[in-house]
Amino acid sequence: MNLFKKKRTFTVKTFIGISSIFVAILMIAEFLVKVNVPTRPPLDQTAALVAFMPHAANATITVIVIDTFLMASLLVFFAALRRLVTKEKPHHAWVADLAFAASVVFVAITLVGDSMDAGSAIDAVGQTADASVIRALTEGHIFLFGIIGGVMTALITACFAYITLATKVVPRWTGHLAYIVAILNLAIIPTAFGGTDAHNFFSAGGFGVTLVSTFPFLVWVIAIGIVTIRNQRMHSGI
Repeated sequence: MNLFKKKRTFTVKTFIGISSIFVAILMIAEFLVKVNVPTRPPLDQTAALVAFMPHAANATITVIVIDTFLMASLLVFFAALRRLVTKEKPHHAWVADLAFAASVVFVAITLVGDSMDAGSAIDAVGQTADASVIRALTEGHIFLFGIIGGVMTALITACFAYITLATKVVPRWTGHLAYIVAILNLAIIPTAFGGTDAHNFFSAGGFGVTLVSTFPFLVWVIAIGIVTIRNQRMHSGI
């Protein structure tokens, strides 16, 4: 009788699953914080903007701290997913490398955008807010978060969609889902010309960007993690 339990090893698929779980948890945490924050007033309404930001500052900073950990989790996710492809299907390694490079750029520009958003929040902490500072930093954040991030997300998901359908390293339906996410992220490009009104669905600063671009992307990441964990358990007899 073996008195010692079999030692579990952390595989690439384990890291894919764990990182996607963190993404899910952090995404929910961000939503719970954001849902209690009122919608930002138009950027040209100076008095309303100065009055709004002190009330939203702590929540904004909290969301950005959470988002920093979310971006770190995404880096682990994409590094592990790249390794899975290069290990099992080396002929498609160059596509996985391209997707990983795009994911690094995506994380970098998201963190820069988050820093701008944090700057607008910090400007209102313990001092009189400056509407011009808030407006400038918010506009920069909007473009990085929306259009630029959307193009990078489209490249990432299109690459992994191609890899999935060509190699079947993960179920084919996740590849079709990835193509849908890529198309949705390209569809938000026209919002670059829609202004910054947070109440307008089709503006660069509207909630449409989050709903059409960011949310489907994170759902795809979580779906990959779930199917990876499930397949690993089936193959290991757990």
